[in-house]
Amino acid sequence: MAGIHITDLEAAINFWRERKPSPDGVTLAPELRALAEVYALMVFRHEEEAEERGFPAAAYAAWKAWYDTQADTPCIAICSTSQGDAWCKGCGRSFAEVQHWPAMTPAEKRQVWRRITLQASAWRFNRYAERASAGTAASAASAAAPGREAAPGPEPAGGAVAAPAPAPVPGP
Repeated sequence: MAGIHITDLEAAINFWRERKPSPDGVTLAPELRALAEVYALMVFRHEEEAEERGFPAAAYAAWKAWYDTQADTPCIAICSTSQGDAWCKGCGRSFAEVQHWPAMTPAEKRQVWRRITLQASAWRFNRYAERASAGTAASAASAAAPGREAAPGPEPAGGAVAAPAPAPVPGP
């Protein structure tokens, strides 16, 4: 089973800090409290990942709410795997990752996002970076569609490299 990386947990915490700031500087929103408990245990145990399956329900729901604001796929519509490449030059995913993407869990998708972002060798990070940013802006716009709230993407925590965040969209 896939694990949720500590930088994603930090991004989710920052997302909720922005959405539900503390009224007195001490009190935490329930979502923040749930995420902070998992984060504290990870720091205490010197762990970089927490198993998706072992997340407390409230913490997973808060993390998933942040996850739903992120671009789902790194695809920039230049798929070299369809031409026989084992690794896509456009997004950096393997042929198997491209094929199984719809069936992957959120944590598995975030692991792939993390790997391709750290490698930064796919065209989405250099030659076609503007196409990738246009795709994340479109994702943010679709997230703002009626019935769904959109929020600004999180800042990378601790100087870590994070997956591209959607462009900020004013909240309700």
